[in-house]
This record gives sequence, C-alpha cells and structure tokens, in this order.
Amino acid sequence: MEKLIEGIVEFREQMLPEHAQRFKDLALEQVPDALFITCSDSRVVPDLLVSTRPGDLFTMRNVGNLVPPATAEGASTGDLSEASAIEYSVLVLKVSDIVVCGHSECGAMKAVIAGEVRADTPNLARWLHHAHTASFRLEHEGALDDRLKPHDQLSQLNVLVQLEHLMSYPVVRTRVLAGTLRLSGWWFDIASGSMYAYERASRRFEIIDRSLADRLLARLAAAR
Repeated sequence: MEKLIEGIVEFREQMLPEHAQRFKDLALEQVPDALFITCSDSRVVPDLLVSTRPGDLFTMRNVGNLVPPATAEGASTGDLSEASAIEYSVLVLKVSDIVVCGHSECGAMKAVIAGEVRADTPNLARWLHHAHTASFRLEHEGALDDRLKPHDQLSQLNVLVQLEHLMSYPVVRTRVLAGTLRLSGWWFDIASGSMYAYERASRRFEIIDRSLADRLLARLAAAR
C-alpha cells in the first residue's frame, strides 16, 4: 500500500501535468480503439506493453484471460462481468478490435496442467473450467510450439480457444462476419518482454517485430 500511495503522489506531481489535457478531453466520454482481454497477472501491463494513452484501450482482466462461451441466445455460461464488458465495448463503445492476450508462466495455466487447485478455492476451480477445452486440445492435438514448457503451450492454445468463445456471442459474430470487428490473439513472453501475434498461415505465434508489424498494418490498410 505504501508503494501505491507514493505512486499517486508521484503521478500527481510529475506525470499529471503532461496528461492533464488528455483527461479533460476524456472527462465526458471515451472512444477506445479496442477491447483488450488479458490476465490479471501483475506482470502483464497492457498500456505499457502497447504504448497506449488513457482512453485508447477498454480493458477486461481476469484469471487466465478467459471468456466463458455464450448460449445460442447470447447469454453467458459463466460470469456476467465478462459478457457485459463484451456487449458494452462492441455495442456502445463500438470498438473495431478485440484482442485476447495470454502470457508465459501463467498461474492459471499451471493449475490446469496440474489438474487440481487448492481445496479452499472452489470458485477458482469452477472458473478454470473455461480453459479445459484448450487442455483437451493440447493433449490430443499437440502444441503450437513444442519448445515451450507445457503450461506455456497451454497458454497459447488457450488464447485461440477464447477467441472461439468470443465468436459464440451473437453481437461479436455478427460484426466479425460483417467486417466491422476484428479478433486477434496475442501472447506475451514475460522473460524477454516480447509480444507475439497468432498468424493463421503459419499456425503459430510470431514475434511482433518491425517486419511483422508492417505486414499487420498493411493487412489492416487493405481491409479498409
């Protein structure tokens, strides 16, 4: 708590003057570019990793960056918080992109690999059920990159499964098929600080360096 309090004062004294006008502009509305779904892990800091300013990202964080799938009617089969964030970002904020971002050394993925959680965490056990499809695929179909540790292999597959879960929501599926919403899968390697994007052509996560960034940007420009 001491660090948080000192951090508030540091922000107020050193950084707020730089961002003051930005906050004034955002006071009455937000127009974020994307919904960024990632893990609650303290080592994953979205605005730092993608160099965004206040107002650029609508962020949803939970243990394991999971998205409970929806029924045919669009009702969540899990926590309503995630479904509400999806609906609000797509229908009200009208984001053009949704990114699901997993990461290395994820505690949730380690728990799924181990096949058990602590006896006094019944809610966590139920929540991690939404990663079991990824675990099944890892066991029966194999990893995207067999050089990774098993829990990191699962973490990458889990990103793809959560993208599929997103498509179970009619509000998402309708807009993706209409070309007004894009879904992307990213994966952050904590040790190297590198971000990876899933590329369908190679069926693997590729590091987002200048070369891949140029290809991604060209792809976006061509789609407009």
